Amino acid sequence: MPGFRFQLSLWPTLAAVAGIALTFALGTWQLDRGHEKAALAERIKSAHRDALIAMPAAEIRAEDVQWRRVEARGRFEPKYAVLIDNRVLHGVPGYHVVMPLKLGTSERYVLVNRGWVAGTGARSQLPQIATPSGMVTVVGLATVPSRRYLELSTRIAEGNVWQNLTLERYRAAVPIAIQAVVIQQENDLGDGLQRVWAPPDVGTNTHYGYAFQWFALAAAILIYYLVTHVRKRTQQPD
Repeated sequence: MPGFRFQLSLWPTLAAVAGIALTFALGTWQLDRGHEKAALAERIKSAHRDALIAMPAAEIRAEDVQWRRVEARGRFEPKYAVLIDNRVLHGVPGYHVVMPLKLGTSERYVLVNRGWVAGTGARSQLPQIATPSGMVTVVGLATVPSRRYLELSTRIAEGNVWQNLTLERYRAAVPIAIQAVVIQQENDLGDGLQRVWAPPDVGTNTHYGYAFQWFALAAAILIYYLVTHVRKRTQQPD
């Protein structure tokens, strides 16, 4: 470079190489994770074209059916229902109604998020939930509730009103055997509940965002290294 010279120094060079290599590797890893999540999102979109998976009475692994559409036949058990608080639909506060469905004649249940119901406006008065009394068939997406959420209060459960749902919390509170997924019900059983489900957020954009940050940091390290190691040539006196 005319008028400039590159001044090499060992330890700063090694530190810069290590920093660039690490941040580039992390960016590549996040980019790959983003591609995996994008493929998962595409698979979820295509789930409606796949054949329904029958929910068995035998215990299943969540990964075998998660993000797949399933069909379960049994009877609802209102006694073990929980209402998930602070669920807003079209600007109206309400609850998600989560109720176990006893599978056939077995002693195993699967939790069903039956849908949304508006609140009554008074915390002391819960909404009335209509529940079919006989055998029903539930169709919906098999999901696993996330464990990552912010609890707004130390009172995470007041009776059957909970802030959030996890399978571990439900198993600790209710003495029944449940499957490892929650069915997000799609079909209408004449119960008056509303089922407006947002597409699952699998975190694709988050991974792409992290990848951009790591690549940007790698570029910043390189630019800083070059700026601090390129010196202007000094004029030699005649």
